[in-house]
Amino acid sequence: QVQLVESGGGLVQAGDSLTLSCAASGRSFSRYHMGWFRQAPGKEREFVAGIAWTSPAAAYADPVKGRFTISRDNAKNTVYLQMNSLKPDDTGVYYCAATTTYFSVNSNAYEYWGQGTQVTVSS
Repeated sequence: QVQLVESGGGLVQAGDSLTLSCAASGRSFSRYHMGWFRQAPGKEREFVAGIAWTSPAAAYADPVKGRFTISRDNAKNTVYLQMNSLKPDDTGVYYCAATTTYFSVNSNAYEYWGQGTQVTVSS
């Protein structure tokens, strides 16, 4: 069992940067594959970035490639999402997720979810 708590969201302007954090409680964090997903109003939840427990293996959705970077600090039980050159289309609730099964871009593969943190990018 693991609990996830996101932080770092907020209101920023287009072109700004923001770093999200996800703190995990529980044992064996280093064995979890971690993912960031987001959901914009009226849209389905979508994959943003993921990192395998065998860091630095990572994957990114095409819209964020080259702008976002996912990383993890297993000593701190924390995964980060560094977001640069933010765009209004990046607006949404960002969720952290964890799974012990297999590394995937599919939200169905993730067993544990945080409550989400709001990111709003104004134009």
